Amino acid sequence: MFKRYIGIDYSGAETPVSSLKGLRVYEADGTDHPTEVQPPPSPRKYWTRRGIAEWLVDRLQDDVPTIVGMDHGFSFPLRYFETHHLPPDWPSFLDDFQKHWPTDENIYVDFVRDGFAGDGANRTGNARWRRLAEEIAGAKSVFHFDVQGSVAKSTHAGIPWLRYVRQHLKDRILFWPFDGWEPPYGISVIAETYPALWSKTFPTEGRTSDQHDAFSITAWLQRTDLDGTLGEYLSPNFNGAILSLGQVEGWILGVKELGKIKVSIQ
Repeated sequence: MFKRYIGIDYSGAETPVSSLKGLRVYEADGTDHPTEVQPPPSPRKYWTRRGIAEWLVDRLQDDVPTIVGMDHGFSFPLRYFETHHLPPDWPSFLDDFQKHWPTDENIYVDFVRDGFAGDGANRTGNARWRRLAEEIAGAKSVFHFDVQGSVAKSTHAGIPWLRYVRQHLKDRILFWPFDGWEPPYGISVIAETYPALWSKTFPTEGRTSDQHDAFSITAWLQRTDLDGTLGEYLSPNFNGAILSLGQVEGWILGVKELGKIKVSIQ
């Protein structure tokens, strides 16, 4: 389905222009082994969140069908939409969230949490709320801050940059599954991933945990595409209610069965 595979290990630390060791990008073309992508030459040693967003916009302008996996939440539980009286519409959610949590500006996520920027108090969630895909995968809530393995900070930092990429690429990109569960042939896709589902199935080969997560995302996307099973994950056999819910809450690519996790790694 794709000619290029990109895996991104994300970080919600500091500001969008901070050089962060935890931000890592791996890429593979065709059957090539995934390799790390270094940030453009600059005084900064590591990627920034802004830099990754701008790089993605530039990288996905071409006609090479690409699938990108990123390891932070793309949306919130349905309970959040109900509590804040928001329409069950992901593009509207992106605009509303950025208005209250402008974490694409030169601020820390904690500035919004602590009331020094934005209006996070009017768009909060509960750590007990989890999306269906998180419950199935055993992932933490996107509102569960300040704990080991938390994805909350990276999610709150990353969602405005999804909006940025969407605004700049428009119909050249499909955000899965919000724009559809079955990507048309030849289009590039950005999907939420959870590398803990498969990272242990790949040898670390001296990589740091952040590098290995980005590598694992890339390698899994490549492997499942080449063995013909990726389509089963992109178009899982769910009933209409679950498919509709996923287009609001989002879904974790790699979870294709309700009640258990099934990952095809040979």
